[in-house]
Amino acid sequence: MLSLKKIKKSYKTGDFIQHALKGVSLQFRKNEFVAILGPSGSGKTTLLNIIGGLDRYDEGNLIINNRETKNFKDSEWDAYRNNCIGFIFQSYNLIGHIDVLANVEMGMTLSGVSSKERRKKALEVLDRVGLSEHAHKRPNQLSGGQMQRVAIARALANDPDIILADEPTGALDSKTSVQIMELIQEIAKDKLVIMVTHNPELAHTYATRIIEMKDGEILSDSNPLKEKEENSEDYTIKKTSMGFLTSLKLSLNNIRTKKGRTILTAFASSIGIVGIALILSLSNGFDQQISKFEGNTLSTFPVIVQRQSVDLEQFMQSLEDGLEEYPDTSYVIPLDEEANSSVHQNVLNEDYVQYIENLSSADASGINYSYAVALNLLAKGSDGVSLLNTNELDISSLPHSLQDSETSLVQEQMDILAGNVPTEKDELLLVVDSKNRVSKALLDDLGFDTETSIDFDSILGKEIKVAFNDDYYKAVGNYFVPTNDLNALYDNENNLTLKIVGVARLKEDYADYLGYRGLYYTNDLIDYVIRQNENSQVVQKQLSVNYNVLSGEQLNEEGKETVLDYLGYQSLPYVIYIYTNDFDSKERIITYLDDYNKDKAEEDQIVYLDQADMISSLSGNIMDGVTIVLIAFSSISLVVSSIMIGIIMYISVLERTKEIGILRSLGARKKDISRVFNSETFIIGLASGLIGILIAWVLLFPINHLLYDLTELKNVAVMNPIHALILIIISLILTLIGGWIPAKLASKKDPVVALRTE
Repeated sequence: MLSLKKIKKSYKTGDFIQHALKGVSLQFRKNEFVAILGPSGSGKTTLLNIIGGLDRYDEGNLIINNRETKNFKDSEWDAYRNNCIGFIFQSYNLIGHIDVLANVEMGMTLSGVSSKERRKKALEVLDRVGLSEHAHKRPNQLSGGQMQRVAIARALANDPDIILADEPTGALDSKTSVQIMELIQEIAKDKLVIMVTHNPELAHTYATRIIEMKDGEILSDSNPLKEKEENSEDYTIKKTSMGFLTSLKLSLNNIRTKKGRTILTAFASSIGIVGIALILSLSNGFDQQISKFEGNTLSTFPVIVQRQSVDLEQFMQSLEDGLEEYPDTSYVIPLDEEANSSVHQNVLNEDYVQYIENLSSADASGINYSYAVALNLLAKGSDGVSLLNTNELDISSLPHSLQDSETSLVQEQMDILAGNVPTEKDELLLVVDSKNRVSKALLDDLGFDTETSIDFDSILGKEIKVAFNDDYYKAVGNYFVPTNDLNALYDNENNLTLKIVGVARLKEDYADYLGYRGLYYTNDLIDYVIRQNENSQVVQKQLSVNYNVLSGEQLNEEGKETVLDYLGYQSLPYVIYIYTNDFDSKERIITYLDDYNKDKAEEDQIVYLDQADMISSLSGNIMDGVTIVLIAFSSISLVVSSIMIGIIMYISVLERTKEIGILRSLGARKKDISRVFNSETFIIGLASGLIGILIAWVLLFPINHLLYDLTELKNVAVMNPIHALILIIISLILTLIGGWIPAKLASKKDPVVALRTE
């Protein structure tokens, strides 16, 4: 049945080599009680460990039922210990944090025996050793003899072929020793029992065969196996496997023995989860408040379509040109907008206006059109006089928020880089972007050399002429056409002379993408030009041709457009304001506007500005940025928690080293040992996540109360269940990562060394 052939085993300590076994050869019968005697250091325990598969031999072969083991893998040795071997140790080696019944069941649990069957068998063997009434006690509630009986019951429970007893009575009194030896003798009637002992009296009294050893060699064998009695049975391996629930149960039982430390560990680990949960709750709540504000208030903000619209994507790309932001320089840099333009020119033609008119009245509460003033602006350069096109160049009126008084918002929102703020109708302001850039086309038409940068001093005092309609238009029959002689028009004494009096730049605190760049004039100029043009002979004559009706129904379309042009307005809108009924209708309007751009080239698309979306996105982005920063800081505590868990689990490995040896002796695989400790970290991680979410949820009540006192907003902090679930999962993952190395170290422990740990 069991055969050892020339087994050798050595231990190396530094340069010293100890030969524990020197070519031991033995054969054992299927049923016999073998006692191995010998002084300390003779190799008895080493031989027993090699037979039990706890230790590996260096040379030779161990054969079980004609199956050689010299090429066994770790999993086969684990299965061998679980199926074939039952250990009885001098120090009992019971797992202290589970009851007697669970100790006895452990070997069967590793074999995959069903819970019902293993409970039945465990109770049967406990009854056999006389301890059935103690099944639910902990080992520390039993006497030494009772604990040894539990160890015997555990060894018998899985019905192994071989029982290995290492000094089974070494820690017992003489009376109890006799009881244990009689029990072992009874077992030996149908099993092979190999016992190591220092007590020759016990050996000769109970054993059927005595083997004496000295210095790693066999001195004598009282009943050697004859060749003709050699066993011919075959050995089959049933692999062991510890399920996750089993490892979880072991970990739970262990945790119960140190509840205080576990709770403190879980609480400490939960601090980071609490912080992140509160941050996400506030962020989630503020997002909901923003959405509510957007639905109730921002939905009334119009969607704006204007001839010049900022393409934010191209604007962001234009920032990546290597130029310095907000430079302390005194020159303007020409920007070639054709090569890299952040301003998109929308063509608001009659077709698009009609498309807007077809908007559903159920969605659009109103549509307003703004018509820009068409100024006849002239500038002189080295190449002659140029007519400045206010539709295509960056030339427009200063927004009302940036003008009207010397204490205007220009001085609050802009830095005056040179000159002063315009205060009169004949004064202009050149506004540069954050990199001191201005449209190259505008600078060209103003007469500057755009191949290089342009000093502020060269710009200040630059003159531009405004020609009025009576001088700009020449009669052709009943209609009028613009003059071709720009030089003569520039020198006309009726012109109004404008001067650039200042260079400004939007301050860093204000959004540069709002498009404040170019040449700006005041509203006073607009009012003055309109008054001049309304009284001009050109307009009066043109009105009479068109039935003297400026805005009535009888005015035909061609005449109406002509008159409006002469009055100084564009016949097609410069800006369209689309007002919505509510947030949902705004979304439908956005979809409607997007449909217009389908299958159109980029330059033919109409870009719009959704003010509500821009404001809410800006608010949301700010909140997201703050959230990310705060989460990053809170995440540091999660990393610290993970490291702390690793330290705690390493301490747990040290504390449970003997348990590791016991489990390995029962056939637990390395991965089973890892699973035991990973299960413990799983429990701690789950507890940490749940505790963190619970604490955060409780803290939301005082936080919301405080926020209400400060802002009068109710229930700002709202915990999203998805966020809570994700944080629990993160807690689990980080805890498992922290405990992975200690679990791996536990699985690599030598079972023989582990069993000797006190």
